[in-house]
Amino acid sequence: MRKHIANCFTLLNLVFGSMAVIQILQGFPEMRGRHMSGMEHMCIASLFICLAAVVDFLDGLIARMLGAASEMGKQLDSLADLVSFGLAPGLIIFEFLKMSFEASMPGEPLNSWYLLPALILPCAGAFRLARFNLRVSSSLEFEGLPIPAGGILIASFPLIFTFNTSPLVHKLMLSASFWYAVIFLVSFLMVSTLPMMSMKFKNLSFVKNWPKFLLFVLAIIGAVIFGWLAVPLIFLVYILFSLVLLPRS
Repeated sequence: MRKHIANCFTLLNLVFGSMAVIQILQGFPEMRGRHMSGMEHMCIASLFICLAAVVDFLDGLIARMLGAASEMGKQLDSLADLVSFGLAPGLIIFEFLKMSFEASMPGEPLNSWYLLPALILPCAGAFRLARFNLRVSSSLEFEGLPIPAGGILIASFPLIFTFNTSPLVHKLMLSASFWYAVIFLVSFLMVSTLPMMSMKFKNLSFVKNWPKFLLFVLAIIGAVIFGWLAVPLIFLVYILFSLVLLPRS
């Protein structure tokens, strides 16, 4: 019974991820009559992805607290993560790529082949999750970028585009080259074997966990100063900390 409590949180992760996909595909039926823009739907999808990240953290925490970790829970978690942090973010990039080409080539027919690289992201996520499930190491640190981190990064972009008024930011996010770079960077980090810092704590020792504490402090300060723009900035700091502070095998 205890293990199913954690599994329910995992399935809630999948529900939120599926709701994000529905929003990206233009929302629930009752919302279509409200004349919401595609960007508004993507912002709602981003919030669903954030909720999926919260319950994804909680399911592992609850499983450890109840001593209810299981192989089924591990597999179920990966399946849910692929939807919430692989497919849904991939569709967000797909929509941004479409917007970018429509903005740069107004009135011209859009070649769908230009949009398909967005699907590399969920494929890289699936590869990373499959490798993680076969991993036997007991180390807390990750091998390659964890898929929730990549998913949260991409989920932040619709919110940045909506709430950040900088013309430079809007211009950058309407550039197809920017999105191709994001696809390459996040996909490469996920399939790589680079050591990545886990945000789980074995203990509360400041000496052993100071990078994690510092990252939390920087995230709070960044959120106050930069709003949603803090997410990609903290993501870059996280990558830097991981590459500089963790030993490579």
